[in-house]
Amino acid sequence: MWLLRSPVRLAASCGLRGGPSLAQEQLKSEGKPQKQICQVVLDHFEKQYTKELGEAWSTVREVLTSPLCWQYAVLLNKFSYSSELENNLHLKGYHLFQETSPYLPGSLKCYISRTPGRFPAQKHQIGKLKKYYLLNAASLLSVLALEIKDGERVLDMCAAPGGKSIAMLQCAWPGHLHCNEYDSLRSKWLKQTLESFIPEPLMNLITLSELDGRQIGDLHPELYNKVLLDAPCSNDRSWLFSSDIQQATLRLIQRKELSALQVQLLSLTILRHNPVKIHKLRVLKACLFSM
Repeated sequence: MWLLRSPVRLAASCGLRGGPSLAQEQLKSEGKPQKQICQVVLDHFEKQYTKELGEAWSTVREVLTSPLCWQYAVLLNKFSYSSELENNLHLKGYHLFQETSPYLPGSLKCYISRTPGRFPAQKHQIGKLKKYYLLNAASLLSVLALEIKDGERVLDMCAAPGGKSIAMLQCAWPGHLHCNEYDSLRSKWLKQTLESFIPEPLMNLITLSELDGRQIGDLHPELYNKVLLDAPCSNDRSWLFSSDIQQATLRLIQRKELSALQVQLLSLTILRHNPVKIHKLRVLKACLFSM
């Protein structure tokens, strides 16, 4: 299982080396309101991660408490390409994401910047495709590792909000892409994301479902060439800024059960799908370190 967002990778993305947060200083200078940290959650993290990470926790803490550092990459949508947008990114100091992977399709264009800041998000408009998707570039590593080829049958087991599905479709034209999300609210979010980025004819190649990922192997044995599992995680950084202390406290209790669910999803995926049929299974740990 890969831990793609290490303290070093996270810190490097924001240029942090300890001391006051650059992102926070930028917010203050611009007079913008800052998100309020939930002290109950931060106290819990201080206790847990100081023990688990030691000295590295101070750097990780700096990133977690700097919202502008979270999403610093802009994934271009090849189905709604804009040369004006790409030129604008260059002018703002963004540069193409470069990875030493032998698989890096030319159709996949992701721009990153090491300076604190976030490119403006686009609103969902019915019938109009968005030109880019905001994400952490580390999320692309699992997609690149799959080395998706045209015509393959691919399962994105826990697909919401849809960034990795969007990235896969920038890489190749799968014969069938199954995007599954068990949570009904997140499934609606996933559907809207796909409709915002993928042209209608290509949507016919995509299946959306709300199945328990632990059952997919029994329902569709040996169906997929490749599987991407972004297992449900504690989403530490979001709960750190929760405005509801009771909900945050409950979440801290529930997060202890997630590791068991992650193991079940992984083990059942491997057991239920014929290894000969699944050429590559990639698992992404997309939160922080809670395993």
